Amino acid sequence: MNRRMIAYTIGRILIAEAALMVPAVIVGLIYGEADTWVFLPAIGAAAAAGLVCCLFKPQSTVIFARDGYFIVAAAWILLSVFGALPFLFSGKFPSFWDCLFEIASGFSTTGASIVTDIDALPKCILFWRSFSHWIGGMGVLMFVLAIMPLSEERSLHLMRAEVPGPVVGKLVPRIRDTAKILYGVYTGLTALLVILLLFGGMPLYDALCYAFGTAGTGGFGITNAGVGLYGSAYIEIVISVFMVLFGINFNLYYFILIGKAKDAFKSEELHVYLCVIAAAIAAISFNVYHLYQSVGQTLRYSFFQVGTIISTTGFATADFAKDWPAFSQMVLVFLMFTGACAGSTGGGLKISRIIILFKTILMEIRRLIHPRAVQIVRLEQKPVDYGLIRTTLIFFSMYIASLTVSTLLLSLDEPDFLTNFTASLACLSNIGPGLGKIGPTGNYAFYSAPSKVLLSLLMLAGRLELFPLFVLFNFRSYTGKVAA
Repeated sequence: MNRRMIAYTIGRILIAEAALMVPAVIVGLIYGEADTWVFLPAIGAAAAAGLVCCLFKPQSTVIFARDGYFIVAAAWILLSVFGALPFLFSGKFPSFWDCLFEIASGFSTTGASIVTDIDALPKCILFWRSFSHWIGGMGVLMFVLAIMPLSEERSLHLMRAEVPGPVVGKLVPRIRDTAKILYGVYTGLTALLVILLLFGGMPLYDALCYAFGTAGTGGFGITNAGVGLYGSAYIEIVISVFMVLFGINFNLYYFILIGKAKDAFKSEELHVYLCVIAAAIAAISFNVYHLYQSVGQTLRYSFFQVGTIISTTGFATADFAKDWPAFSQMVLVFLMFTGACAGSTGGGLKISRIIILFKTILMEIRRLIHPRAVQIVRLEQKPVDYGLIRTTLIFFSMYIASLTVSTLLLSLDEPDFLTNFTASLACLSNIGPGLGKIGPTGNYAFYSAPSKVLLSLLMLAGRLELFPLFVLFNFRSYTGKVAA
């Protein structure tokens, strides 16, 4: 491993995090909040640690795949540790583990929270919670790739380790330019959402925070009432539409911008994504129609909840865990598994992986019937390499294993299976709310410190799609030996 290069890269990432805390300080100063000072030691600590790491000037800038996974996993853990410091210094959170859980939820764009009274938190703290969603949505390493000059031979490994989806490629020859394009699209859509929310009468501070949560598909609210506080069909529809938009592969937006809209709209993953959304809305609307006063109101609440779950955002305008029938709840649980598209800010298994899994099953069934026939799995009208099929099957196995083990471990703390299962699923898929005690009106505060640490790691593992954290904790890989 190139340890000096790893330390140097992580150091630059920590310096970037220190700079990203400054907007929260500005918010605190604008509102004249006494708690603004809590960011100063946090900024100092992150900047100091980053500068110390940068003292190790690398003799070689080469980064191998193992190094890239290690950097991404270690960086996200350190980002969470330093990002939790403002919460800790504020004294508004019971313990450091609660602070770590909250910021891990923010950076991983999960939206799970241990806060029982959001209205009691100062605006600068709430801004940092929501802004962490926006930072984590596209990925802080993608941000570093966009603004800092890194050589091509090491940039691609970092990009592959952080960007969600089974396949990661370059839009243009240079990785840095690809990162700039993706962040440009991300920022542009966020700005458009802010403007539309302002048109709906939402204050600027609120519009920024909810735009950050929607863009990063995170879900942190800034009041106890959440999005429902405004009682506006316009605001709910706008957020619903943008949750769906941020769940689409960002590469497609680039194709539209360069005049290849036809190619973008031919995307098989996009077609399946939109069809799943439409089918889920229809099924839930039919099931919950008796709970609402009109068809329009039924569609409004159904669309919002389907959009927030499949995009893994986590906002809520209805308490589906208590008020909705079991059928609608199970539809939402299914959407928790599927998640959004690859290359989006959403979590979950990803629609592209679901397509590959489904087509692989059909291929194996056909192979049983016609053993000598040549069977090929196609995605986006192109043959899928066997290596990608193998990686997808391994990822699915790791996903189910992680879900099973975490549910089992949580049962040592909380006896309610439904709560534990959906807590594991909601954290692994970066959704936030689940069923049982962690529904839209509940939170994760009742879990013990060890369970919160487990769920924090689960959120980061879900955001990084498992492999980087598994590489980080596979200690035999650091010796150069092949692990069994």
